[in-house]
Amino acid sequence: MECHNLNKNLSVCNCTYEPCSRKGKCCECLQYHKALNELPACLFPDDVERTYDRSIAKFIELNSR
Repeated sequence: MECHNLNKNLSVCNCTYEPCSRKGKCCECLQYHKALNELPACLFPDDVERTYDRSIAKFIELNSR
């Protein structure tokens, strides 16, 4: 599937997982992480994203402070 917003999305994508084939392809990224009960990197601060803990529990923990 071609993404018409790929360059724009890549400019704000903070995913540090280099072999990711979904980087900048938000629709694919969301579907992938949803299937794993996770959230995408863009919903986490950079320092947390680098831990690769993309769990919903981590998101709630960060946002309930």
